[in-house]
Amino acid sequence: MTFFQKTTIVKLALALQVLSLVAFISQIILDSIGKTPIHVPWEFHEAIEVAAVMGLSIGLIFGIAFVRVLINRNRKVEGQLRVASGEFHNLLKEHFAQWSLSNSEKDVAFFAVKGLSNAEIAELRGTGEGTVKAQLNAVYKKSGLESRTQLLGYFIEELMAIEAPEHPA
Repeated sequence: MTFFQKTTIVKLALALQVLSLVAFISQIILDSIGKTPIHVPWEFHEAIEVAAVMGLSIGLIFGIAFVRVLINRNRKVEGQLRVASGEFHNLLKEHFAQWSLSNSEKDVAFFAVKGLSNAEIAELRGTGEGTVKAQLNAVYKKSGLESRTQLLGYFIEELMAIEAPEHPA
């Protein structure tokens, strides 16, 4: 079934539901104010109610189907996010090793890529901001990059060039 056909069916089901809603609400309002609608044969009245029940049933079926599709899509996206996250961490470790960073430089570079400020990195590591600046400068020198922005941009470009493997849902 094509997207157009699915969309048309959904639109028809929604139109049927709207008509059913109007019929039920008008009947409730007329009953509550004591007015009786124009006399219609009971067969026609029953046909309206059957159509309303069909519209609501179709809406329920589509609602369940859409929720299932969304749940499956969400699982797939979460899986892809885990792959990307793991791949990004592996990419960092790989390049840090290629650049021959010390353990302290690796920590500082990792925190810098995560977006922490020098003060936050210093606090987390229990060092001074001057030490963090010196270690970041060593990272920039060893990597051939010039700034925190270039460091982050470098890894984003690298990650985007890697194709994530397909995982079954």
